This record gives sequence, C-alpha cells and structure tokens, in this order.
Amino acid sequence: MGAVPTQRESGSHAGEPSVAHARGSWTARTALPGSSLAPGAARGLLTDALREWAGLGLTVPEQLAEDAVLVVSELVTNAVVHAGTDIEVGCRVEESDGTATGEARALVVEVSDHHPARTPRQSDPAHPWSTPRREAPEYGRGLRLITLLTESWGVTYRSGVKTVWARLVAGHAGEEPPDDDPLAGLAPDPDPLGLAGPGTPVAEPPASGRDREWLNRGALSFLAEASDLLAGQLDEDLVASLTGQLLVPRLADWCAVWLEDEVPGRVSWGEAAGADWQRLARVWHGDERHLEELRRALEKDPPPLTEPPRSGPDTYPWPGEALGARGAALSYRLIAGGRPLGTLVIGRAGLLRFPDEVTGLVEDLGRRVALAVGAARQYARQATISAVLQRGLLPGAVAEIPGVRSALVYEPCERGGPSGDFYDLFPAGDGRWCFAVGDVQGKGPEAAVVIGLARPWLRLLAREGYRVADVLDRLNQLLLDDATEAADAAARAFVGPAGPEDGPQTRFLSLLYGELVPFADGGVRCTLASAGHPLPLILGPDGEVRTAARPQTLLGVVEDVTYTSESVLLRPGDSLLCVTDGVTERRCGSRQFDDGDGLAHALAACAGLDADRIAERIRSLVHDFGRRPPEDDLALLVLQAERTPATR
Repeated sequence: MGAVPTQRESGSHAGEPSVAHARGSWTARTALPGSSLAPGAARGLLTDALREWAGLGLTVPEQLAEDAVLVVSELVTNAVVHAGTDIEVGCRVEESDGTATGEARALVVEVSDHHPARTPRQSDPAHPWSTPRREAPEYGRGLRLITLLTESWGVTYRSGVKTVWARLVAGHAGEEPPDDDPLAGLAPDPDPLGLAGPGTPVAEPPASGRDREWLNRGALSFLAEASDLLAGQLDEDLVASLTGQLLVPRLADWCAVWLEDEVPGRVSWGEAAGADWQRLARVWHGDERHLEELRRALEKDPPPLTEPPRSGPDTYPWPGEALGARGAALSYRLIAGGRPLGTLVIGRAGLLRFPDEVTGLVEDLGRRVALAVGAARQYARQATISAVLQRGLLPGAVAEIPGVRSALVYEPCERGGPSGDFYDLFPAGDGRWCFAVGDVQGKGPEAAVVIGLARPWLRLLAREGYRVADVLDRLNQLLLDDATEAADAAARAFVGPAGPEDGPQTRFLSLLYGELVPFADGGVRCTLASAGHPLPLILGPDGEVRTAARPQTLLGVVEDVTYTSESVLLRPGDSLLCVTDGVTERRCGSRQFDDGDGLAHALAACAGLDADRIAERIRSLVHDFGRRPPEDDLALLVLQAERTPATR
C-alpha cells in the first residue's frame, strides 16, 4: 500500500460519507441526522467501509468486524436518544505492525454529538453488569455491554462537541462475569437469553465465559434489529403489534401494550383515571389458545398510571384467572420526550422474578418502542393537519360552464405534507369563467401558505374584471411582497424554529391561468397565459394536437416582469388539456413521460373521446409509464367545447 492516501467517495448514506486509507490507518466518517434511522445508517457505513477495505487488501477478523458493527450501533443509539442532536460517526482501523498485506489489529469507533452537558453513564466500571433491577438507569444498557466487547472506551470533550470512543482489539475475549452474576441462571444456546420455557427451573449451572459473551452480543443484535424494525413505522398500532412479535417468545410467554390517549390539558396521572386514558392496543401470547382469556383478564386490570411516570419496571399482578400457572409479570411505562405514551407488560410462567439482565434489555426495548410510538403519533398529527389544509386549499366544487364539458384528475402525493399542486374553475361574472392549474415549489405548510395566498387573489382579481395578463402581474407582485415571509412563518409554526443557518426560502409558483367565454352558437374563446408551467395542448376532433400559449417566467422570481396572454378559439369538439409537471416529468428510469412529445402523442390517441375519458386515459398512461407509483403530485384538467346539434 502506497504512502499517498487514496480517497473514495460514496453516496449511500446521509452526510456524504467518505472512506479513505493510508499507510497504517484506514478511516471512514459521515454526518447523520439525530433520528431513529441513524443507527442503521451508521451500521451500513461501517459495513460498506469494511467491505471496501477488504477489496483493497485489508484483513479484518470476522469477530472484530461483527463487534464493531454492534458497538457503533449502540453508541449512535445512545447519542440519538440522550443528546438529540445531529451526530458524526467515524471509524479507524489500526494495522498490525510488520505486515505487508495489511491485517487489522484494532478498530476505533467514534460518535460525536453536540450536547456535551450530558455525560454517558454506566454502572460500576468493575462490574458493568451489576445494575440493580429496581434501579435501572435511564441511559440504557449499551455502554455497560460495550465494556465487555471493547479493550477500552471513553469520552473526549471539545468546544461544543462530546465524542464517545471505543477501541476494539482483535482477539479480545471480554471480561469474565463475577461469581454473583445475575445471569448465572440463564441457559446457553439454543436459548441464549435464558428463558427456555415455562417448565425450565430458575436455577441452572452458570454459563461459561463463551456463552456469556455470545449472550451479550445476542442482546446487542436484538436491540439493533428491533431499532431497524420499529424505525419508520407510521402507525402506533403496528408498533404495538411488532413489539409483541419481538418479545414473544424470546423474552416472555406473553406481552401486552396499552396506549394512552393524549388528552389536552391533562396534568394529573392519578390511578383512577387510568381506564379512561389508555386502551389495550395489543395482546400477544406464545400459545394462541390463551389469547382471548388473557385479553379479557388484562382489560379488567389495566396498569395504574402513577405519578410521576417512569420507565423502570414495576411489578404487575399475574393474571392467574386466564393463565392458571404462577409466574412473574412486569410493567414498563413507555415515555418519549418526557411524555408518557403507554405501558408495556410482559409475563412468563414458572419464574418468581425476571433476571435483572432481561429486565434491563426489555427496558431498553421499551425506550425504542416509545420513540416509535411518539414518531407515529407525530406523523398522524401532521397527516391530519395536511388533510385539513388540503381540503381548505381546493375548491369545494368545480363550476359548470355552458357549452363546455370539464374533467379533472387530482392525485396529491401523500408524502411531505400538503400538496404543492392546485386547481380552480370558477365563474367570474359577465359571461366569463376562469380556470387555473398551478404548482408551488415544494410541499408542506410553506406550499399551503402560497396556495392560500394565490387562489383567493386569483378569484378576487378575476371578479374585479382584470385581464388575464394583469392578474399574473399583480399575483407576481403579491408573491414577492408577502409569500416568503408568510411561508417561513408557517414553516416555523409547523416544524419548529429555524436554525441560525436557515434563511428565508422563496417559494416559486408555476401557473397556467385562463378565461373562457362561451359563444351562443357553439365554441369557446379561451384567453390564457403560462407562467413557468407546462404548456397546454389542444386536441382537435381529427386527432391533430397543437400547443397553446407560450412559456414565460415563474411567478415570484423577477419583480420587473410584464406578462402577456394569448387567445385561441376552441371549436366544437376541441379539447384543452392542462397538466402539472407530475404528468410531464413522470419517470421510468432515466426517461420522462413527455420525452419526445410523449404527452402530445398520448393526447392524439384520445381523438373522439369525451372529456372524462380523455382525463382517465391520460391518467392511466401516466401511472403505467413507471414501475412504481408516482412520486409527485398529479393534476390535470380537460376542457372540451361541446358539439351543438348543427356541428355534430
């Protein structure tokens, strides 16, 4: 390996990760957002780096690589849960001395956050596994177990940054458990967590050091996999269901998840109110024959909601009426961001009490469940707000125009908040009807504010008698004056204050706006203008397709711009097609739907169809163009001049 470093860039993870190697040192670094997806992304970075380094001649022992992946997962999880800031992840491989091919003798993992006030804590360093069952710490089990997997670990402080590092050495076997190890009664493989079944005696021969090491790695893998499984779940009932599948039968015979309703103004957590504020969301038992009886028993005896709420385990009465045999049961309050969200209850027959290590593992899982429930509820709140905003931003009904048939397709993409696409069709007085199809840059509350400004102003200006071009001039000025400030205020109210590096973001608007005046003897005069919007197409009865209007500047971009309009005659049988870029830019690999005038060819094939069938045909072609569902909002409007008896 040469003395000059070789730099390789990868785009597979957030933060533009870099992987590099030089003589005696191989490094990889990336920045990640402090979210529930960070542990999985960090594991992916390290796995990819080790794979790339192996291709360049570095030999990393398999056990060292596996331990490193588990350690980086726990350190990142600890930073996300307890720091709550963006994080930086790094790893460095140290080569063995005197080797030509490159063999790893140690690997150093570093995780940095920007909350140095909180120090990673663990139990007694001499006995990292000895945390009392009733006094489980709030910071989790990861750092206790990291002591068993690493040669050394520690914390480094710089201005505004705290870095937790861990050094793993090839061949490090971990520490032997003490004689009073609370896991001494747990059985080794094939049940490494020590819960072989209801009939298993509580006391078993002490596990060997190898079995204990395997157990700890199994626990870390369990938490890592649980984090990946729960991350990104958008339904709290699905989170409850997955929790049951994770716990049964690995750690318990049965489990139940209660979810608490978030009642505005609730300030007390008294036991008497528990039945009113929580519901039994999920019950899981290893033997399905006991499910219904267990559910009925648990519904009669919900866990008390004590004050103040805490996540540590509390005893729960064994449901002997449903299960008969005696056993142990524990309840864990699910708390995220200081808010209690529910209660997790586990039980196992044949035990007087759960081993301390198992209670700590379930408590750590409970924290991940609480975070997932909190994220699902936040998503549900935002989805509700988005739906309300969406309904308020669109017309309640589309106007009927004498001599004109209209058809509309509107399919907002569900991701990212309220759609940036909008439409309108309304009477403007004096025998005029106006229509608009627009698209705001972006989605969410900022887009909603711009649409909330634009659509009412379009109606007001049209009804005041302003011409098409004048309407665009005034709307452009309005967006430049007010929309940016209002959009930023809405974003801050919806997602929280902007950071110091976040400046105002101008929201551009593309708009196709027109005015229709039907003639008594058939046909329609259409005056229209396009401001940065896909140009409309006119389909004749003979299948000929032509473009209407001409391209002009987006609204909200340039202050001293003057818009112009054009008038076209829609003869009886002519159809005007207006779309947003969700139609023209629909992708299939590197191709777009409108490549090579694809939209015009699709419209030409609709000759002879009425407005409704044209709209449905174009929609179907757009959906069928790609293998996956559309990833952008989709809106299209068809206006067709009706044939009179004399023209049929």
